[in-house]
Amino acid sequence: MSGIRAYGAYIPRYRLDRKLIFAATGFLGASPMQGEKAVANFDEDSITMAVAASIECLGNLPRSIVQRLYFATTTPPYQVRQNSAIIAGALDLSPAVGTGDVTGCTKSATGALLAGLAALQAGEQENVLVAASDCRVGKPGGPQEYLYGDGAAALLVGSEDLLATFEGHYSVTCDFPDRWRADEEKFEHAWEDRFIRDEGYTKFIPQAISGLLSKYSLSPNDVARVVFPCIYPREHAAIGKQLGIDPAKLQGSTLDMVGETGSASPLLMMAAALDKAKPGDLVILASYGSGSDALLFKATDKIGSIGNRENTKNQMTARRPLPSYEKYLAFRNAMPIDLGIRGEVKQATPLSALYRERKQILSLCGSRCRSCGTPQFPANRICVNPDCLSVDQMDEYRFSDKKAVVFSYTSDSLAASISPPSIYGLIDFEGGGRFWFDFTDCDPESVQVGMPLRMSFRRKYQDELRGIHGYFWKAVPAGA
Repeated sequence: MSGIRAYGAYIPRYRLDRKLIFAATGFLGASPMQGEKAVANFDEDSITMAVAASIECLGNLPRSIVQRLYFATTTPPYQVRQNSAIIAGALDLSPAVGTGDVTGCTKSATGALLAGLAALQAGEQENVLVAASDCRVGKPGGPQEYLYGDGAAALLVGSEDLLATFEGHYSVTCDFPDRWRADEEKFEHAWEDRFIRDEGYTKFIPQAISGLLSKYSLSPNDVARVVFPCIYPREHAAIGKQLGIDPAKLQGSTLDMVGETGSASPLLMMAAALDKAKPGDLVILASYGSGSDALLFKATDKIGSIGNRENTKNQMTARRPLPSYEKYLAFRNAMPIDLGIRGEVKQATPLSALYRERKQILSLCGSRCRSCGTPQFPANRICVNPDCLSVDQMDEYRFSDKKAVVFSYTSDSLAASISPPSIYGLIDFEGGGRFWFDFTDCDPESVQVGMPLRMSFRRKYQDELRGIHGYFWKAVPAGA
């Protein structure tokens, strides 16, 4: 038996009111949308959000149980460097873990999920982590800029301690030219809405769900929850009506609060559905993109015993307004920004050093002295405890999952930053260890000495000349 063992979601804290987009670009004639959309911070992308969702998913489970990791996205930071390997490094997974990038369309998340479940059923794996994340950029003033939001979700599928068992699936595949982006392009193209709506969403999703119901001799009344993304609110309800599904059983859309999150959308909605699931509930998860995958799950008795089942909802409501459309453009590197003289200094990324120090940089692993138990970062051969000073008595010690507090901090308005001022300082880790980190998702007025912190994997810099994204860990307020 296989199924969902754990799940997690990540929605960035920033929200952009769509009225701000219309105020700046409405003269171009695009129809405005209601509500707001989630916007990744300037130091976030599809990799960092996938790491955040995966950490939420794994919780207190030992990272060593993950035997394979799939990363689904349409916005991979790298084309020739495995993005899932970076995520595995940030999560401090075993070097023996298998990894794979699944890209190409918004259906990639369910494709990755089916691949993981197939590996479980074949007995090849015991636990597979599937992370989906997208950070898409719409052309300024276009409908996609209104529509697209940023977010991530992750599911851990396994063969024991299951929250929901996998009961079966049905897939529909078609080369449907609704949206596309060539390899060298930044923005997507889209065909006309009527074509996408009438020939895409309202045909592929019903075909997949009705095929699933027929395959397993089920009626719509047997199902407690039906999850599928749709960028057209009226058609979302119409698809349910077409299938004979009670409107109360349809998982609500996130378009008004988060936006359309691409590959992450079906798993993000599934996480919200699992938050409300009861033992015995049958849940259908369907995707969209070059057809549709429909998967059937059945909630177990364990679903009611897990804690923090409001996390997805809390992330949707825990928001901070982005003050201007121009700041959004700066975050997405959609217009040139003058960062001053300091921002013009570019140093080459020493990739050989990055490889040698990957455990410290990606996994945030330092060391802990066997003699006195003192944690220290970065890793040292000689213990920093003046009463110990043992030599070569160190074990590896991961700091990324440790709580911390502010020891001292600085607000620097002269440092080059897309979102000044830069905030950085020393932090003390729970259990020992002190180091200097950048702070993010906070303002100078909110930072205080002794304030609780947690660590967040972020993009430290972008070396555009050499096509390199540099990642490291930053400190985030514990409640952010």
